[in-house]
This record gives sequence, structure tokens and C-alpha cells, in this order.
Amino acid sequence: MLPVPRFGDGHRVLVTGGAGFVGSHLVDQLIARGCSVVVVDNFVTGSKENVAHLLDGPRFTLVEADVSDGLPDHHSAVGRRFDAIMHLASPASPTDFATLPIEILRVGSIATLHLLDRAVTDGARFIMASTSEAYGDPLVHPQPETYWGNVNPIGVRSVYDEGKRFSESATMAYHRYRGLDAGIVRIFNTYGPRMRPDDGRAIPTFISQALRGESITVHGTGGQTRSICYVTDLVAGIVALLDSTEIGPINCGTEHELSMRDLAELIIELVGSSSTIDFVGRSSDDPEMRRPNLTLARTLLGYQPSVEPSDGLARTIAYFRQRLG
Repeated sequence: MLPVPRFGDGHRVLVTGGAGFVGSHLVDQLIARGCSVVVVDNFVTGSKENVAHLLDGPRFTLVEADVSDGLPDHHSAVGRRFDAIMHLASPASPTDFATLPIEILRVGSIATLHLLDRAVTDGARFIMASTSEAYGDPLVHPQPETYWGNVNPIGVRSVYDEGKRFSESATMAYHRYRGLDAGIVRIFNTYGPRMRPDDGRAIPTFISQALRGESITVHGTGGQTRSICYVTDLVAGIVALLDSTEIGPINCGTEHELSMRDLAELIIELVGSSSTIDFVGRSSDDPEMRRPNLTLARTLLGYQPSVEPSDGLARTIAYFRQRLG
């Protein structure tokens, strides 16, 4: 059973990165339950299109700003107290790791500290969106929250991995020493509508290539695995953590573990494409396997993802088909 809602009518929630892929779906859910939501986003990887349907709503405010520079308190919507602050801002794809490394480090460190200070001032519940990347290339499978990970601290991916690990450490310090009401969610591979076609992650890349009839580029042998979670299932878990008093970190994702080869073949089948698979060089520090241990999420949050990969992928393909024309 999911926790009883703590946040709804009359509550103000700040969502950083709320115009991004996951953030915008989270905002939809918060608005639906009656919250007033302020989104702060600099649109480096997010898009106004993702929240265009909310712009005229009385309980939604969009502020263009970089949270790494601090919250723009001069804006009336930002200057007022928040009941909850949810930090989802960060570029999060392999392409971003190579092109936006400094931005990723800043939003994982400086921005997090700014938001933690604000959460303490407001007496707000603070939700930190962390990542399965905290486990690096794991030597334990599936990954429980007690596993400390196997991360290369100086590799190309490290800006994201270590940025999120810093965010977790900072959040726990504020909880322990400043009494912050905090929760940390470790997000596993998520997909769905509003992903960027060119963001470098496997699912949007495979779908875009299949829709164009191009070869599907699979890295390495295609034997490496990911557990894929449809975005609405992920958001249900994040909101359950928000409603709870749990601190975490708590894994959120699914146990639908697929090899990259099997994922490519499934997408080709669902698209009805004539694409073939082209195996290319594997990027450095690419994890061999990834699947969450969901015991804590199920026990503490009543979390139970329900969308099957074939269904979620079909919905995602429909979105990309429309977007790509």
C-alpha cells in the first residue's frame, strides 16, 4: 500500500529540472493531485514543449534559471516558502557526460547545496533524485542500496556518477546535522514520451534508428543488460517517497532486465522496421549489468511497477513516430 498523500491541495512544490523528461511527468502528477508547482529549468536538456500544456494553468509557474547560480529569489513565485523541494535538475545521458561535464558537476554539487539550504530555511521536505550510476559497473547483482558501488572516479562518466554521489552525501549531512526532512531515490534506466531523440541513451537511439530504417548501433557484443522502467512507474515511486517519511536511499525502477541485443530486436519488431543490428565499439566504463533490488521500495513505499516493456515501448514508439514525422 502506498503512503498516505502528504502533499496536495494548498501545498507548494519546487521542481528543479521540471521541464526535462522525468521532471515534466512528475510535475503532471503533482498538478493532478492539487499541488501548486514552480519549475526552475535552464533548458540545457529540458524543453518548454514538455510543459506547454501546463503554462496557462493557475497552479503552475515556469522560471527559466540555472539553479547552479542559486534560486532567483527576486521572482515572486520562488521567493515564497515551499512545502517540498524536489531536485531533478541534471543532464543525464552519455552524450551529456562528454559535452556538458562542468555543468553536470555544478548542478550535482553547488546547486544541491543551494537547494538544501533553502529546504532547511523553508522547513520543506527535500527529495534528491539520484541514480543507479551510483553503483558504477556493479560487482553485485542485483544492486541493493547497501552496495557501495564500483565507480571510476576519473572516467568520462564520473562527472555524473560522482556528482550524484556528492548530492547523496550532502543530503545525508543536512539530514543528520540540520534536521532536514529528506529522501533520496536512486533512479534506474527509465524511458517514455518526452525523451530527446538524440540524447545518446539506448532506447531513444534504437527507436529513432528503427523508425528511419537505419542500422541499430549496439555497443560491444550487446550482452550488457539494463532494467528498463516506464516513466509513469518511476514517477509513482518518486511521489510515494515524497509522501513518506523515509530517507533512503531507495532504488526505483523495474526488474525487466534485457540485454542490449534483445532490446534492439524488440524495438525493431515493435516498429515493424527493416533495420539490422550493427555492433560498434563500447564506451569506457559502460556497466555490464544493471538491475535494482526493489525490496526496500516494495516494503517501505508499497511500490509496484506495472507497465510491461512491450506496452511501454509501444507508447514511446508512438511518441517518437509523431515527433520525427
